Amino acid sequence: MRRLVVSRLLSVIPILLAVSLFTFLLTRMTSTDPVTQILGPGASDADRAEYAQKLGLDLPLAQQFLAWLGAALRGDLGVSLYTALPVAPTLLDGVSVTLCLALAGMVLALCMGIPLGIWAAVRHGSWADRLLSTIVSLGLAVPSIWLALLLSLAFAVHLQWFQVVGYTPFSQDPVNWARGLVLPAFALSVHTASVLARQTRSAMIDAMHSSYVHALRARGLPPRLIVVRYAVRNAMSPVLSVMAIQMSVLVGASVAVERIFAVPALGTLLIDSVVRGDFPVLQGAVVVVATIVLLVNLATDVGYGLVNPKVRAH
Repeated sequence: MRRLVVSRLLSVIPILLAVSLFTFLLTRMTSTDPVTQILGPGASDADRAEYAQKLGLDLPLAQQFLAWLGAALRGDLGVSLYTALPVAPTLLDGVSVTLCLALAGMVLALCMGIPLGIWAAVRHGSWADRLLSTIVSLGLAVPSIWLALLLSLAFAVHLQWFQVVGYTPFSQDPVNWARGLVLPAFALSVHTASVLARQTRSAMIDAMHSSYVHALRARGLPPRLIVVRYAVRNAMSPVLSVMAIQMSVLVGASVAVERIFAVPALGTLLIDSVVRGDFPVLQGAVVVVATIVLLVNLATDVGYGLVNPKVRAH
């Protein structure tokens, strides 16, 4: 297991380096000029050159990237071109909100998807199985953005059960913090719950038709015990891989959902940095998102190794 963790950690380093370089080059290839955005189109060439030199944008691209990379290795992601605030603390605040939203969506998806998948697999071929297949197809077809708009209109605007927009920090009011996460988390969870339900159903059907389940039935074990103690455990191995992919999808989808509900999280920082041409915030945000995805995959590999001993040898 230790060898598995070390190998996965070492593989993270070149991936983060490639993501950092790609993001750096991509931001410099855009038509957005941060100097023009800040000073305005009426600024003189002398003022533009002086401000570009102040920001270090007049240096060669290789020198800019190496300077940013060296500072990033020390935990310094630079300073925002617009707010003049350090990027790292700003991103830390946004990441905490994004992770809360993504984790809440994943918890809801697990609570809905896995029990429904098991329920349908046990009743394979029945009306309940066909009903679940229809619900899953609808859940996969509904975009999270469209669902978020409908939930906001129905439950926040008309019924006024939840606040329309905004975010209340947990330290300020835990109850309103939880209420503010309900609609965006549910909007994110529907697609993931549908994917998990379909994968769980497929894995459970394979497990229920395996030879060891037939042997347990021949020994006279109760069907509920076979499902809960043996079939579910063996069916969870492929579901873990799907959970890792869906957690990454939740982090990405939360960018748009956060914007709809005006949640001051990582998605808002990303969109604002793209519009403004705030290179330090954009680079730092992309690297942070990539780090989150890689850490989720690492945790999944470790969990898969715990469930499946064959993986530990690789």
